[in-house]
Amino acid sequence: MKAIVTGAAGGLGQAISKTLRGAEMEVLAPGKEQLDVTSADCVKVFFESIEDTDLLVCNAGMTIDKTIARMSEQDWSRVIDVNLKGAFLCAREVARGMAKRRSGHILFISSFSALHPPVGQANYSAAKSALLGMMKSMAQELGRRNVRVNAVIPGFMETKMTASLDDKIKGAIRDRHVLGRYNTPEAVAGFVTYLHQHLPHTSGQVFNLDSRLI
Repeated sequence: MKAIVTGAAGGLGQAISKTLRGAEMEVLAPGKEQLDVTSADCVKVFFESIEDTDLLVCNAGMTIDKTIARMSEQDWSRVIDVNLKGAFLCAREVARGMAKRRSGHILFISSFSALHPPVGQANYSAAKSALLGMMKSMAQELGRRNVRVNAVIPGFMETKMTASLDDKIKGAIRDRHVLGRYNTPEAVAGFVTYLHQHLPHTSGQVFNLDSRLI
């Protein structure tokens, strides 16, 4: 069984890769140097060099948080390209082989911001909510070929992406959790592995993994 995890240099990507390997899967975890998800040519070359993929985890992501008045077109495009276009390009490449083999699983990593967008994340929220729509459409399209497509909302985690946030902001986010604590990359990775290996009849679903109410 072979898995590919994009954006694997981050805390969540590393945790998912490690847990999948622990479940005896062969895992390819390319960084940006090996796989620039915003480049159609790079994505095509990368996936052409790989034999059958059983699981694709579209985890590559980034934020450029600014109010809409201060957000440049470049700020908008960069975030959309990494979070949304990148997921589309990678999913398109593996979907062909999965559909032909009538087997496979594509998993998008979305965000709580897709459902409850905060101030200053118009670009990120737009990208992550669009992922959910893309997932549902692909699940219907590929389901007839026995290919699963799902999305996970990991919840707030203390990773490199959130390290720069002010402690007051982090505290306010934690207060919205009914359990009063954040999620962890390791817990998310465990769920991703379980979903792939033990829920073969589940597709077209969005899983919110922290304790904020949706």
